Amino acid sequence: MIKTGGSNTYQIEVIETMSALIEVVAEDGEIALLKAREMYRSEDIILEPDDMLDTEFIIFGVEEDE
Repeated sequence: MIKTGGSNTYQIEVIETMSALIEVVAEDGEIALLKAREMYRSEDIILEPDDMLDTEFIIFGVEEDE
C-alpha cells in the first residue's frame, strides 16, 4: 500500500563492502590475520574506490511524523 499525504522520518543504514587481497608472511593463519589487522590499522593497507564491491541501503527505523 502506498501512503500519501504525511511524511515520516527514516533512519537508513548504508553498508559499503570493500575487498582487497594482500600477502602476509607468517608462521600460521592466526598470526597472519593479526599482522593484516595491524597493517590495516596503521594504514599500510588502504582500500581504494576500485576495491568497492557493493553498497546496500536498509531501513533501520522509522518515526511517524504528525
